[in-house]
Amino acid sequence: MHDEWSQAVDVHAQAADRLAEAARSGEPCAPIRDLVSTAADAYAVQEIGTRRALDAGRRPVGRKIGLTNPAVQRQLGVEQPDFGILFADMCYGDGLPVPIGRFLQPRAEAEVALVIGRDLEGGPFTVVDVIRAVEFALPAIEIADSRITDWDITEADTIADNASAGAFVLGGTPVPLMGLDLRAAAMTMTRGGVEVSTGSGEDCLGNPLNAAAWLATRLGRTRHPLRAGDVVLTGALGPVVPASPGDVFEARIEGLGAVRAVFGK
Repeated sequence: MHDEWSQAVDVHAQAADRLAEAARSGEPCAPIRDLVSTAADAYAVQEIGTRRALDAGRRPVGRKIGLTNPAVQRQLGVEQPDFGILFADMCYGDGLPVPIGRFLQPRAEAEVALVIGRDLEGGPFTVVDVIRAVEFALPAIEIADSRITDWDITEADTIADNASAGAFVLGGTPVPLMGLDLRAAAMTMTRGGVEVSTGSGEDCLGNPLNAAAWLATRLGRTRHPLRAGDVVLTGALGPVVPASPGDVFEARIEGLGAVRAVFGK
């Protein structure tokens, strides 16, 4: 039994090393599904990456939720979202330059960001619990990135790769949830003034609050529940769009205002 556990740990470390080398070198790697195939094993790989980041002094500031779109879930053969961790050095200011050279294969997606005002420990949690816990919402552009060549990913690949997290840009005007209808909130994202993505809150698990309730429940009984101050990126409201040097994306979300991601050349 001990040998089997040791072999599993070794395989997890191999997968984490492959992803880390891709990030370090800037050269995408082969998928890691030859090493791990289950969600549980993939989260074990993600945890290795998280521990290494913490040891390097990076500060966690929240979570991102992925795979919230039913069409993407069907494409990957999964029935629930996934999550990754957000660090402070992944956050860029609204309208300020984002160095595109830090990414391998960046894609922009518009999302609702929720900022937690009270700990969500225990659970399971309902949407009402989440509403009571959220301090305010912001418009956000997530910059998804994959360390895996050509975004050739399965569920295990993206989970192990920190849910394909890259960076994020937050709007600067907090909006309380009172009176907001996030399910019906329309989203439009432009690139260089040209519309490239549209959607609504309904495209994110039916409502971004549903995604947040799923995450709170998923993490509530772990060592790392959602805490006051955490940022939660709830998932894409519309199609993701590849980003290139010099691109300027602007996402407008009904009730939340606008946010801009400006990529350096």
